[in-house]
Amino acid sequence: QVQLVESGGGLVQPGGSLTLSCAASGSIFGINAMTWYRQAPGKERELVASISSGGDTKYADSVKGRFAISRNNTKNTLYLQMNSLKPEDTALYTCNAHLRIRVGAFVNDYWGQGTQVTVSS
Repeated sequence: QVQLVESGGGLVQPGGSLTLSCAASGSIFGINAMTWYRQAPGKERELVASISSGGDTKYADSVKGRFAISRNNTKNTLYLQMNSLKPEDTALYTCNAHLRIRVGAFVNDYWGQGTQVTVSS
């Protein structure tokens, strides 16, 4: 059983910062790409940032220069450092991992349940 558990969300004022974490646990042989998504009420889910197993990163245009994605492969943990937060960043942030549960297995996607980020004064 693979579990992804997000943490670090909360209420923050505009211009503030938050760091989100996503800890993967269970039967995991190796994790390839890990990605942060977000979804606000009434809007479609969007990709925020992704990072490969080798550390290559991609960001949505709306967060470039403000957010930084990173990972600790030893701890199987994904992070998202969010700076200069704006009200439009308010959303449920969800972690996704492309991983193998054992050697030779196909890569599958796993999702966490999300952590809420609210940016408001």
